[in-house]
Amino acid sequence: VLLGSGLTVLSQPLMYVKVLVQVGYEPLPPTLGRNIFGRQIYQLPGLFAYAKHIVKVDGRAGLFKGLTPRLCSSAIGTIVHGKVLQVLFGGAVLCLMPLPFQPGTSKKESVSSLEQVLKETSREMVARSAATIITHPFHVITLRCMVQFIGRETKYSGTLSAFTTIYREEGILGFFAGLIPRLLGDILSLWLCNMLAYLINTYALENGVRAPHPAFGATWRAGGGLKVLFVLLQVSTMSEMKSYSQAVTGFFASMLTYPFVLVSNLMAVNNCGLAGGLLPYAPTYSSWLDCWSQLHREGNMSRGNSLFFRKVPTGKRYVWE
Repeated sequence: VLLGSGLTVLSQPLMYVKVLVQVGYEPLPPTLGRNIFGRQIYQLPGLFAYAKHIVKVDGRAGLFKGLTPRLCSSAIGTIVHGKVLQVLFGGAVLCLMPLPFQPGTSKKESVSSLEQVLKETSREMVARSAATIITHPFHVITLRCMVQFIGRETKYSGTLSAFTTIYREEGILGFFAGLIPRLLGDILSLWLCNMLAYLINTYALENGVRAPHPAFGATWRAGGGLKVLFVLLQVSTMSEMKSYSQAVTGFFASMLTYPFVLVSNLMAVNNCGLAGGLLPYAPTYSSWLDCWSQLHREGNMSRGNSLFFRKVPTGKRYVWE
């Protein structure tokens, strides 16, 4: 919990800027710059220029708006996640990778490993979904505290008062605005990450080093210390390569499911009485599917995905002061 809280504090300015960009708020006009090929293009302000503008308006403390409800969400989510695994599944911990490499692994063992990945991914899905549902009200408050920067509002000035405001104006459902696309995105990302990691680790990495190199054939047959050393080196190399493949598949899955994150955040602040949830930044969406459809038509499905080298695309709608 403490480690997670520390990472949350450090990443708060990054999330703050990302959320404002996702809403479509551009406080600074595009500037003329050059791309990697040397061609002149108009670029939108990146992370550091955006953060510098926030500091100029609100001071350094302004970069940490919405931190309190986000810390609550992180701590409660970690506890709920662990408790669900402990109560329902006896404390099972998700393993994203197959069992360590052993020479002569059979197809039957490979099938068993797949069953293990499917089982543990299902368990992780239940635990994550429970944590997401319970902490979503804090997520909504976090986003609205951040979006207040656009209209300089103070409507959501405290976590407890924000709960009262949302319940009074929107009822219970207001605490779960944007929940469905967030859940769908988390579930899809989890399954994509785990299954891609399993396929790469099982059929690309393990098959590539299943048999010893011909140069060691005689030693392998004869046995001895070199045989043991060779196997240990293979296991060490496989573990490192699998950890890298897991990171790559996680990044790939997050890229594919990013539109769900964007739609969820927009629905959490849409038509809530804040300037950032109304025109010209966003129309009033009837549902998250309506939001998805309009973003797709505008070509804004990846808005906020990158905070560096943000060129101004032709035909996309942005609002800046």
